[in-house]
Amino acid sequence: MKPDNETIFALPADEQVPKTVIREGLLIFILAAIQFTHMMDFVIMMPLGPQLMRVFNISPREFGFLVSAYTFSAAISGFLSALFVDRFDRKHALLGLYLGFTVGTLACAVAPTFELLLVARIIAGGFGGVLGALVLAVIGDAIPEQRRGAATGKVMAAFSVASIAGIPVGLYLASITSWHAPFYLLAGLSFLMLLFAMKFLPAMRGHMSSVTKDSPFRVLHEMALNRNLQWAMALMVTLTMAGFLVVPFVSPYMVANVGFTEKDLSFIYLFGGLATMYTSQLAGRLADKYGKHKIFTIAAFISLIPILLLTNLPQVSHFIALVVTTLFFIFFGARFVPAMALITSSVEPRLRGSFMSINSSVQQLSAGIAAFLSGFIVQEAADGTLLHYGWVGILACLITLVAIWAVRYIKRVG
Repeated sequence: MKPDNETIFALPADEQVPKTVIREGLLIFILAAIQFTHMMDFVIMMPLGPQLMRVFNISPREFGFLVSAYTFSAAISGFLSALFVDRFDRKHALLGLYLGFTVGTLACAVAPTFELLLVARIIAGGFGGVLGALVLAVIGDAIPEQRRGAATGKVMAAFSVASIAGIPVGLYLASITSWHAPFYLLAGLSFLMLLFAMKFLPAMRGHMSSVTKDSPFRVLHEMALNRNLQWAMALMVTLTMAGFLVVPFVSPYMVANVGFTEKDLSFIYLFGGLATMYTSQLAGRLADKYGKHKIFTIAAFISLIPILLLTNLPQVSHFIALVVTTLFFIFFGARFVPAMALITSSVEPRLRGSFMSINSSVQQLSAGIAAFLSGFIVQEAADGTLLHYGWVGILACLITLVAIWAVRYIKRVG
């Protein structure tokens, strides 16, 4: 029987997505576009750091809390959504979360004070944090395992697009108007993308046929006792903390210690984004060809070098600084793509949505703790320079080594 537009979208791993429902490429485009707005909403806070610290007269510790508030909110919502997310059509769940995220981003745009911005970030994080998990769950449901690394790389390349286009444009608007402007732009893009997804995203109910009817807490208990999923979460915790110890203070450090102006910051994300747009997809293809464990391990080991260089960077020419920051972003993405493909494949389809929500919760909580911890370690000197960022780099390298150890124990099951 010929499938119509409401045909179930979850398929066995060896079957292709029916062209009469939606082309695989269009699905990946929609997911990548949603991921782009979600990632831009999160990462735009870091380059806006110097302006926000100046406008609101806040310390590095308070700025770290502003970043971590989003992630802590996302962690809580991720845990709560895991109790029921697999019981809904993926399309309906995705659209509902995206609507809440759009409203939260608009609230960020209109916030007049630090306190209200903090509340708005909590709202945006509550919805946005689960979006990333659901996007990965859809990839796991709809994309065969042999192409899952490449698909993950394309969707994760949304970070690169956000860096290339979104962040420079956002920083430019912020420099000529105010920090509110990037959030207005993002809220508008999110609303347009919401309308597009409503029209072209198909129903996705295939996972519901195998969802257990047990209590949600029994499902959580089952996941908690699964050794493979324990290792997957360990990888997520260590990988996230290693990255987000460093990332929140890249922009403040480049301005305070290296000699960049706030307008110069856009070049960091432009060149980093241009490079990772290619290298993230390359990492996904290499992971499919040579093995996700192997590619992750190589990328993680190499990433130690730019982490140490970046966090100990003195006043150097912009060219040298941009080489270091670009290498940091390249290997930050190159290790993340195979790791996410591994984590997505570590859980069977009937639990995938719930597990990815829990995993997202763990990821966001880890990012929040890392940003909060980094805010305590980094101190501001009397002359405005930042101290102890090198300590953050050493800690990030040690946690990266733990991630390399943990990845060996993750097995593919779905």
